[in-house]
Formats: sequence, structure tokens, C-alpha cells
Amino acid sequence: MGLFGNQFSDVIEWREFRDDVLFWKWSNQEIKKGSRLIIRPGQDAIFLYNGVVEGVFTQEGSFEMESDIIPFLSTLKGFRFGFNSGIRAEVLFINTKEILVKWGTKSPVLIPAAGLPGGMPIRAFGTFTCKVADYDVLIEKIAGIRQQFTVEDVKERIISSLDQLLMKWIAAKGRDMFNLQQNAREIGDGIREDLDMEMLSIGISIPSFTIANFNYPEQVQQMAEKAAAQSMIGDMGRFQQAAFGEAIAKGGSAGDMAGMAAGFAMGQQMAAQMAGAGAAQTAGGQAPYSQGNAGSGQTQHGAIPNFCPNCGAKTNGMRFCGNCGYKLAE
Repeated sequence: MGLFGNQFSDVIEWREFRDDVLFWKWSNQEIKKGSRLIIRPGQDAIFLYNGVVEGVFTQEGSFEMESDIIPFLSTLKGFRFGFNSGIRAEVLFINTKEILVKWGTKSPVLIPAAGLPGGMPIRAFGTFTCKVADYDVLIEKIAGIRQQFTVEDVKERIISSLDQLLMKWIAAKGRDMFNLQQNAREIGDGIREDLDMEMLSIGISIPSFTIANFNYPEQVQQMAEKAAAQSMIGDMGRFQQAAFGEAIAKGGSAGDMAGMAAGFAMGQQMAAQMAGAGAAQTAGGQAPYSQGNAGSGQTQHGAIPNFCPNCGAKTNGMRFCGNCGYKLAE
């Protein structure tokens, strides 16, 4: 090829391609004779000449500038490389992938709620996807003045709008303030529509936006857990009967039955504490069993003994023995 055959050749490529970068601009001083363009999977290449789009190349591969690229450019079709001359142009590489991004509110968002003058402080977390949608708008608004644009840049723009959008769509779709997760999909769809419209103004679309979780203040979460526990313990008797029946049908061992009974006893103690530990007494303070027969474990019709006549365990006023499951009263 001679002494100077590759002296001015160059390779135009996005060598350090990263999934978290939406575009990167190759902006060497000149494209020389003998240069090649390399387009990798997940990339498009846009030729810019004097700030104007000359051509968009979407096919991956390696291409000769002089024979494969120049003939297809809008205003440079007749350009011929001289010995020392080159093209002062830029090549914008676009990441064509749809990128998944995690998001979370930086601080609690105060959502208006009845009875709470300051609103309910709520945090939210989830994911969204983004991709380059309009090359012309992207070049006009962003690429003309930036060397690259990252997912973090997109995330920063989205987070800055998120508080207001959460307030808007929770008010529109959050029918139950204390069960927002039930309406998370509708709230997320509404936020996605608004974000997509906003981000398209810079050439980027938001194909999806999901809310994985709403976090309430710790006191509200504790109240919800307590209410759920009370609801569960209210049916402890029926649950105990069903569980023992299922264990017997499956041929449960004595050890399994003893462990189950211990668990039920703990649950019954919780129930007694939450009920004030006085539900087993009458208004006059007299126990609803025969005082004369309490020690022997004998009962009158409908009365509950202090101790189980089957195993001798303390009954705590329950209708079934927490140790062996024996029925104590009709």
C-alpha cells in the first residue's frame, strides 16, 4: 500500500459502549481517507455535518467511509478525499436498547388525607424503562451541546417531577389511602403517561413505569399489623379445629401435634392480652365455672374448667385446650 497508505486512516466506533449511556458523540477533528465506520449490535450511527443530520445508519457491521458511507450522505455524495483533505464531521452513536432503571422518592411525599392537615407522608419505589425515540429532537435539544447523555441524566429529570405526579395520580386513583398497593398499577400507568409526554420533548420515551411498593410511616404500619393480628386471632378457635383435623388426617406424629398445640397456646395468650385478659370473667368477677369442681377438672353444662380434664394443662378460659386440643365446653 506504500509508505503513507494508512497514515490518515481512522476507525470511527463507540468502543467503550455502556448500557447506561443513551448516546455518545464521536467528534475527532476530521474523518480521513481510508477511515472505517463500525456499528455494533444495539447501536445506530448518525452523521452530522455542520450540525445538520446527513444520514442515519442502522445496520451493524464495518463500512468503508469512501465507498459505503459517503455516497449515501445527503450533501456529501460528491465529496472526494484528497491527499491531505478530510471531512470535518461528527458521528453520533445512539443506544437503541430499552433500559430498565430503578427509582425511589428522595424524601416522603405528603399526600392529602382526611383528618391529616399536613398530609400522609408516603415513600414509593419501583422501576421505569427509557429509550431514545426521536433522533431529530434529541439532537436539537440535547446532543447539540452534550458529548453524551446517561440514564442518570434521565433519572434526575424524572425524580424532579415525581412528587407532583404521585400526588396527582394517588388523588385520582388511590381509592383507599391505607391500601394504595391495590391501585399501584393504575397510579403507575397515569404517571407513565405524563412522564412520557414530558420526556418526548427531549426525544426520549418512557415505555413503562411501575410502582413496586408504597411505604407508610412506621406508626401507620404498626397499626395495620396490629389490626391484621386481631382479625386473625378472632378466628383462632375455628383455625385450631381445622388445623388439628388436617394434621390427624395426614397422620401427624405426637411431636407434630405437641408443637402445633404449643403454637396455638401462644396465639391464645396473645388473644387474651389483646382482649384485656379479662374476657373469661363475668361482670361480677365470678368465673363461669363451678368453684366446687374447679380443682377436679369437672364441669357443669356450658362451664369452662381451670384445668383440662384430659391432660391437666391450664385452660385460660378457652373452649379448647391449648395443649391437647380437647373440647372443654359446649
